Amino acid sequence: MFIQTVRFGQLKVPDEKLIKMQKPILGFERLSVYCLVEKEEFRPFLWLQSVEDPAVAFIVVKPLVFFPDYRIEVHSNELAELMISCPDRVETYVIVTMPEDATRMSANLQGPILINTENNRAKQLVLVNSDYRVKHSIFDALEDAAEPAVEPEEELVGV
Repeated sequence: MFIQTVRFGQLKVPDEKLIKMQKPILGFERLSVYCLVEKEEFRPFLWLQSVEDPAVAFIVVKPLVFFPDYRIEVHSNELAELMISCPDRVETYVIVTMPEDATRMSANLQGPILINTENNRAKQLVLVNSDYRVKHSIFDALEDAAEPAVEPEEELVGV
């Protein structure tokens, strides 16, 4: 499938790479199909590009890159909705806000996006009863890091 985007022009996206949101991204309820766009110059960031609206694309990152202690508890109902058979097949991303002043860049740790890589079903969670906020400073996390973040084997805990 070919999709038109504002940022990247026309992209060819294989059907098996289309991500179908089971619960939409807050504020974007009318959009349900996305794809991940990787560009070498943006690493470790990716773009979650809407297939339905060429102007909508979110900068996302795996949270453990900047927040190595990030852990979320996901209720089994949430996992069932994505038809998750193996937690190792789930990728977690958070939306990044990148203002003009890069030192004010932040990650939304309260609203992670889970993607089941086996079937590309996804959803945004809203973590209640957690200390995570919508804006966690990436710059502060980099300054606080004593050593480079190492991605632990498990970041998702089912309850």
